[in-house]
Formats: sequence, C-alpha cells, structure tokens
Amino acid sequence: MTIQSLSVVVPNKACINHCKFCVSRQHCDKSVNLLRESNADWDYFAKAWYNRLAFARDNNCNTVMLTGESEPQQNMEFLKFFSDMNSKLDSPFRSVEIQTTGVLLDKEYLRFLRDVVGVTTVSISVSAFDDDVNAEIVGMPAKAKVNLEQLCRNIKALNINLRLSVNLTNYFDRYTNAEDFFKEAKQRYGADQITLRVLYADGDTPEANWVRENSANPKTVARLLDYIYTHGTELGRLPYGRTKYSVYGMSTVVDDDCMSKEQTGENYKYLILRPNCHLYSRWDDEGSLIF
Repeated sequence: MTIQSLSVVVPNKACINHCKFCVSRQHCDKSVNLLRESNADWDYFAKAWYNRLAFARDNNCNTVMLTGESEPQQNMEFLKFFSDMNSKLDSPFRSVEIQTTGVLLDKEYLRFLRDVVGVTTVSISVSAFDDDVNAEIVGMPAKAKVNLEQLCRNIKALNINLRLSVNLTNYFDRYTNAEDFFKEAKQRYGADQITLRVLYADGDTPEANWVRENSANPKTVARLLDYIYTHGTELGRLPYGRTKYSVYGMSTVVDDDCMSKEQTGENYKYLILRPNCHLYSRWDDEGSLIF
C-alpha cells in the first residue's frame, strides 16, 4: 500500500468561513465526533484514533495534513492532542502540513503551529490575488479578513514552507499571460510551492452551482498547464500519478481530483482520519472505509 498523505480532520462545531464553493457543504459529513474528553469511553476512542494514525505511518505514509470541514486552527486543543499522539508514534510524522484560508493566523498562532504542533508547511487556500475578492468568495468574517501578503511574510519569517493552493475561480481569467500568474505567486507572495486546484461540483447545492458559474475558463486552465509543461522542469511523478514541476523555483502540481476519485491499485492520494476514529480513502463515500 502506498499512501501519499494522511488527512486528519480537525473537529469543530462550525466553520468560521462560508466558502461559496465549499466541497464539505456539497457532501455533508455525517460522522460524529467521538474525541471529546467528556466521552465516558475517551480512553478507548483516543487509542482507536491513535491506532489509525499509526496504521498510516506503518504503511510508509510520511506526510500528515491537518484539515477538515472547518479551519483547523479553530480547535487549538485538538491540535495539541494531535501533537501528543504523533510524538508517541514509534516513528512520528516529520512532515506536518496544515490546510487553511489563513483566518486567525497571527504571528503568535503561527509560532504555536511550528513549535508545538510541529507544522512544517502551511498551505494557504487562495481564491483570488485580491484580498477583498478572496475574502468575499471565502465568506470570511470582516474582523478576520486575511492580508495575504502579510500572512505569507509571517510564515516565511518563521522558516515554515509556504504553499499556495490556488482555487481556479474565474478571477484568474484575467491572467491572459500565464507567466504573470506564476511571477506574482513567487515575487509578491514568496511561495515555495503552488498547487492549482480545478474546482469540484456535484449535485444541485448552492455551492456546486456556484462552481459551475464561477470556475476559471477552460482556456485559462489550459494556458496555465501549457506554461507549466513548456517552461517548467519535471521533478518527478507523485504516487497517485500527478507530475510535479519546478516553475519559477516553486514546486508546482495541478490537482484536478480533489475528491480523490482516481486510484490505482493500492496507491492512495490520501487517506482520511475522521473524529469518529475511522479511516477512509474518500471524502464523499462511507463505503471507502479502511477500518
């Protein structure tokens, strides 16, 4: 079995944001959160969760991503729990990433992520290179609006790897010259890595319909891909089949399978560890239960 990464779902009652394209709202998670210290069976469930974490690591998974249906940093206590459980593994995860829009991440919180949780990469989900447009698409509370340039500077100042996970909305149709897009990611934000995400839509939810109406034009996607293939340097193939390139000194990947629909044999793009203490291979299918 090959597992590229383990996605650890950080439980929260509700997300601080309300992204117009939110995948989680297209496929609501019905699993319960069993990781509550008030739970009479806390010791059992904490051990069950730990065993799934260890299973992924035992199967040569080297990277863990802190993520979920909300912003992971909304639950500091769970992040401490993860750090404690990870440290107890025979061979802890050394590559620890967090996926976030950046809300609530001031310098103090970033230092906590680095020094306590062991985060080595912050992956910022970006829907526009304009803070006002980005905040509107993401549905950020006004008081939590992210200044992307300042956030990126703070991340780099702490020597944490910075990845821009760019949601390809129609905002990016303005980049008729693909080189300008990659220059901005590198020179304005200082990205070490960049992932281009083709937006996902399924069903008849408001989020799915928004995606259909507001995704980047296919010509924009093709233009960016052509630039990567023409000007990038191939770095190697990832376990789930995507190819990684170096573009403007940034490790660059195109993700057109955000729900992990494509799978080859026992090669998994990622596994998902939910707060119900079970492990899955897909976000939107309970039948993908591993154990």
